[in-house]
Amino acid sequence: MSAYLWKSFDEDEDRPEKPRRYGVTEMRGPHFTLLSQNVIQDIFESMGQFVDGLKFSGGSHSLMPKAFIKEVINIAHQHDVYVSTGDWAEHLVHKGPSVFKEYVEECKQLGFDTIELNVGSLEVPEETLLRFVRLIKSGGLKAKPQFAVKVNKSDIPVGGDRAFGAYIVPRPRSSEFVEDVDLLIRRAERCLEAGADTIMIDADDVCKHADSVRSDIIAKVIGRLGLEKIMFEASNPRASEWFIKQYGPRVNLFVDHSQVMDLECLRGRNLGKNHASVLGSSSFLF
Repeated sequence: MSAYLWKSFDEDEDRPEKPRRYGVTEMRGPHFTLLSQNVIQDIFESMGQFVDGLKFSGGSHSLMPKAFIKEVINIAHQHDVYVSTGDWAEHLVHKGPSVFKEYVEECKQLGFDTIELNVGSLEVPEETLLRFVRLIKSGGLKAKPQFAVKVNKSDIPVGGDRAFGAYIVPRPRSSEFVEDVDLLIRRAERCLEAGADTIMIDADDVCKHADSVRSDIIAKVIGRLGLEKIMFEASNPRASEWFIKQYGPRVNLFVDHSQVMDLECLRGRNLGKNHASVLGSSSFLF
């Protein structure tokens, strides 16, 4: 296919073979449509070498028979692709303290490799979040907290007491959300110290639209946490192109399955500052 013919990595832009610690491409799996096993198999057979992870978005795995989930996960593992739960834990934590531990064990039995924690939706104290991270790690799985740049106003410490790890007195939940990048970074740092493997940054208010990317926020997060420990959600091909142009092929991105081939072409081509867009040049498989 044409997409393969002009794909080449520069020696100074090292992107290793799988399993990769950086330059990771995580693919959105079943969500709005339930992909069949044959479709999953076709995706991995045609471009499995470019896919590092598969994410069951939106808790879609909760609607599927366990036998189907195990088969999809098995297919992914055959192609050296890890599998993530997506954000579903927030629907379980309010049922009691033991439910989350049972959830971790069930994910392990099904074959999941990573459990994602949507911090904004969990609405739990920071210490509880860190306990969840440790429970996931003690269960032998990888933990991936997902953060948004806007946080509930009630989560921000009162009186300017923003010391690292400072105890925050619980307050009634607010309906107002405010931007606080420093709080995001401090929470992410604590999660990494607790054993989290990757920090996912939500596209909302950061990079959902290519013409309004918050480059200041992205640069600050990368500068504090490092490129290898962060994964950005790229909601569309133009956002992916922006990330590769600014940070090179080593940036970790979460994309829709229809964007995998174009993303790989972008990773393998030095765009430079005066590049011509390569999107649309590769052949789509879907």
